[in-house]
Amino acid sequence: MVSVVAVDGPAGSGKSSVCRGVATRLGYRYLDTGAMYRAMTWAVLKAGIDPDDAAAVAAYASRPLIASGTDPAAPTIKVDGTDVAEPVRDAAVTDAVSAVSAVPSVRERLVTIQRDQADHAVGAGIGIVVEGRDIGSVVLPAADLKIFLTADAATRALRRAREQAGGAPVGEQSVSATEAALSRRDAFDAGRAASPMTQADDAVVVDTTDLTLAEVIDLVCELVLERAS
Repeated sequence: MVSVVAVDGPAGSGKSSVCRGVATRLGYRYLDTGAMYRAMTWAVLKAGIDPDDAAAVAAYASRPLIASGTDPAAPTIKVDGTDVAEPVRDAAVTDAVSAVSAVPSVRERLVTIQRDQADHAVGAGIGIVVEGRDIGSVVLPAADLKIFLTADAATRALRRAREQAGGAPVGEQSVSATEAALSRRDAFDAGRAASPMTQADDAVVVDTTDLTLAEVIDLVCELVLERAS
């Protein structure tokens, strides 16, 4: 059995939708590590801490209780018992999450939780699909299968702009601004000292540019089944 599937990739590559779809189809648990970093960022902002003050963020990082539900049909994210699934997607959190995520003590704390979630699933005899930007390289380097999802910059920007618009039409200017923002975040995350975003050497690269969501889910599930045979 393939117990742990690690899925990495830049924003807009389709990680969340694909991972939830794969986990649902295979009866696996699902863990969105990006939501955990957003939750920590939300907590930092709510506490009135400057997200660019690494020392202050580090001093605070051990305080909030971050709890991530692993049901792919209804994933949850809570801070000290409060549901923050909606506020963690606010622009303020999006603008600050890279800075907070770059603080080593933040990553150390959340990586420990992420590994515990994976160990708990494996111990229960249930597979888990874990998505993020450093899962195959840092968090779960011994994962049974590592996937690196990607897509060209224009496609990723269009997807993210549509997501942020909530289904409303998006214009060329909005897509261009989103592409620039994604490029800045990718560069920041790839260049940070603590657990930079990177493709694991043994990851299978899946380019989602010209594939539908259903096609990508099919492909990843096939890879899981092939690895299990």
